[in-house]
Amino acid sequence: MKSNKQQEKEKAENMPEGQVLRVKLPRGKEVIGIIEQRLGGNRMSVNCRDKVTRNCRVPGRLKRVLWLRPGDIVIVQPWEFDNDKGDILFKYTPTAIQWLKSKGYLEKDFTEF
Repeated sequence: MKSNKQQEKEKAENMPEGQVLRVKLPRGKEVIGIIEQRLGGNRMSVNCRDKVTRNCRVPGRLKRVLWLRPGDIVIVQPWEFDNDKGDILFKYTPTAIQWLKSKGYLEKDFTEF
């Protein structure tokens, strides 16, 4: 009988490298954006796909999980009462970004929206 670690290792070996199984897409009012600048205090300037630059923050439950740098592609949820601010909910991996480009969710040259 194999342990869980051995089973997981075999699964990882059998999967093709760089294959995307599921990609999280924006839901409802969520928007895709690119981080322009870190402002300090878990706040960042994010250029969103809807042509609005938002002052976004990382919620407390994600502070230690999400490590973000300028140039990262993220999902932003705008605040209900102030459209110029928002929360960063998710960071895309490089393989997921390739998938988004191929399916048309991102432009081929996505440095500026």
